[in-house]
Amino acid sequence: LESFFYAAQDTERLIPYFGDFLLDSGAFSFMEGAKAVDWDEYVERYAAFIDRNKVEKFFELDIDSVAGYEEVLRLREKLERLTGRQSIPVWHNSRGKDDFIRACEQYPYVAVGGLVSGKGEYRRQLWRFFPWFIKTAHDHGAKLHALGFTSLDGIQRFHFDSVDSTAWTTGNRFGYVYHFKNGTMTKTDVPKGH
Repeated sequence: LESFFYAAQDTERLIPYFGDFLLDSGAFSFMEGAKAVDWDEYVERYAAFIDRNKVEKFFELDIDSVAGYEEVLRLREKLERLTGRQSIPVWHNSRGKDDFIRACEQYPYVAVGGLVSGKGEYRRQLWRFFPWFIKTAHDHGAKLHALGFTSLDGIQRFHFDSVDSTAWTTGNRFGYVYHFKNGTMTKTDVPKGH
C-alpha cells in the first residue's frame, strides 16, 4: 500500500515489480497542509497517476467528514470515469449499514475505515462487528480491506482479505523491523550495541 500523496518517481519505477499493489488517495495528508483544496484537480492528478502506472486497486477519496458523502460520491464517479475502473469504496460508520451492503454488491473490493481514533489509537471496541463485515462482504463475493488495522492478534482472529498499518513502518525510525514468520508479523529488535 502506498499513498498517492507520498508517491514519488521511485514509487512509479517500482510498481511493476510489486506482486500486489494498493494505492491510497492520500486526500487527508493533502488536506493537512492546504488552506483550500480543489478536489476536482486533485482527482484528475490521482486518476492520471493511476492510468500512467496501470494501478488496478485504488481507494476513493473518503473525505466524508470534511466534504460530505454527496461530494465523495461525485468524486468517486469522476475518478472511475477518468480511469475506466472501479475504485475501492471506504465505508465509514456515518454511511450506515445499507451503504456497506450496497458497496459489497457493487464492488469486488471494499474497505472499512475509521478503525483508528483521531489520536492514532486503535478502536478495539469495534472488533465485535468485524465478523459481520467480513461475512457480509464474502457473501456478496467482495474482498474486504481494513484500513489502519495493526493488531497481530486481530489478523489471526479475523479473516480480512488485506490490512494495512503505518505502525508497521515505525521500525524505520526506531531501529527494528517487522517481517512475516510462520504466517504472522514478527518484530525483530535492533541487535545490542547497534
